[in-house]
Amino acid sequence: MLTIGQLADYAGVTIKAVRVYHDRGLLPEPPRDSSGYRRYDAEHAIQLVKIRTLVEAGVPLARIKELLGAGPERFAAALDEIDRNLRKRAEEIRRTRQRIAQLHSGDRLFVSAEVAGYLERLRQIGVSERSVLLERDLWILLQSVAPQQAAAWIADKVAAITDPEFAALYLDYDAAFDWSPDDPRLPALAERTRRWYAGEEAEAGPPPNPTITRLAGAAAGAASPAWARIAELAKEAP
Repeated sequence: MLTIGQLADYAGVTIKAVRVYHDRGLLPEPPRDSSGYRRYDAEHAIQLVKIRTLVEAGVPLARIKELLGAGPERFAAALDEIDRNLRKRAEEIRRTRQRIAQLHSGDRLFVSAEVAGYLERLRQIGVSERSVLLERDLWILLQSVAPQQAAAWIADKVAAITDPEFAALYLDYDAAFDWSPDDPRLPALAERTRRWYAGEEAEAGPPPNPTITRLAGAAAGAASPAWARIAELAKEAP
């Protein structure tokens, strides 16, 4: 006759596990003897080893009682079902781990590789992280509602950022983010913007969707009143 501690040691489990199996109805709980101890016999030890083996194989506790009382065919069918569920869970875990790994890639999780490369180029030329993240959020919007147009636009932006004049213009825009909308430097920046884009019109792609343009402009304007004022001045220019 074995004490609960001896039984647990024999089967290679903890005393806490034995008590859990009692509570789940998997392992019969013997009555106490005259000394107040529960005494276990060989049948308990055999049953406990079976339970431990099934647990280690990944069988859920809720299915173990069913398997212990099943015949060979039912036992095999239940194991096949459990195996399918385990493989499904393993695939879910694999996808979750893949998603977590993608989080380390930063911008590439949210935008295309082309946009992510463009954003990295902005960082390299000295654009503030604030402006880079704002542009990233605009690209998330653009790629969501107009993926084909966004692909054409990013090709234009990637080409533009190699132009020293455009790069300088972008840096000046970045610096103007916190300026007052009445700052006297804004008209000159607006004129430079108008001239640069006027020179690009002949090579421009298809006209942007007006709804998307308004959304993007509204987001940028809400972020910086100075930027909104630059856009107004550029439109007012003859």
